[in-house]
Amino acid sequence: MRLALLMLAAMAMMPTVGAHGAAPPGDAQRGAQLFRACAACHSLAPERNMTGPSLAGVWGRKAGGLESFQRYSPALKASNVVWDEVSLGDWLESPAHFIPENRMTFAGIPNAQQRADLIAYLKEASSAPPSAVRVGGMMGGGAEFPDLKRLGPEHQVQAIRYCRDTYHVETVDGKTEDYWEANLRFKTDSSDLGPLGGKPVIMPAGMMGDRASVFFTAPEEIGAFIKHQC
Repeated sequence: MRLALLMLAAMAMMPTVGAHGAAPPGDAQRGAQLFRACAACHSLAPERNMTGPSLAGVWGRKAGGLESFQRYSPALKASNVVWDEVSLGDWLESPAHFIPENRMTFAGIPNAQQRADLIAYLKEASSAPPSAVRVGGMMGGGAEFPDLKRLGPEHQVQAIRYCRDTYHVETVDGKTEDYWEANLRFKTDSSDLGPLGGKPVIMPAGMMGDRASVFFTAPEEIGAFIKHQC
């Protein structure tokens, strides 16, 4: 009996470990490779928001607290979570479980080592100057998205004509491409990487060569630019 009591006392004095055990040490270099998947939706350049908010300065930031991002879920904004090693670990393991009813479509990372590596990278990258951030072995401030203002004449749209079910897109280089109406998307990009006002650009989309996206600076430009003519 006395031995059992001594063992219980000793266990009570031991440091407690979380339910998932102690997190393994993270490797920021490996985390940079993992971030390539995140870069499709998140930039590391300050205030450059994409599908998700910029992760520049995310360390120590309140969840839902980036004022320039307008698409946070009410659940995330009301969570009172501050991003650090522990909260990011729980979030990356299962966003839906950590903050129910949030809008993050990412299912989570079940591998503890991969989570630790990605967190180590985010801690390092979120406070670094954008020019010093390494994304998957490449230098840059976020995803590999081109500066639409700098595209060549083959991407600069001169005119768009719509007839029946087809868009005829003429570019500045004098060529015209025809797209089935369901295969041409019209988008806006008001960021510093977006096109010049009144000068939309076209970018290929998909893998079959039959789809494309036309980018405008603002929504009101779209209807004014397209001519219904057969």
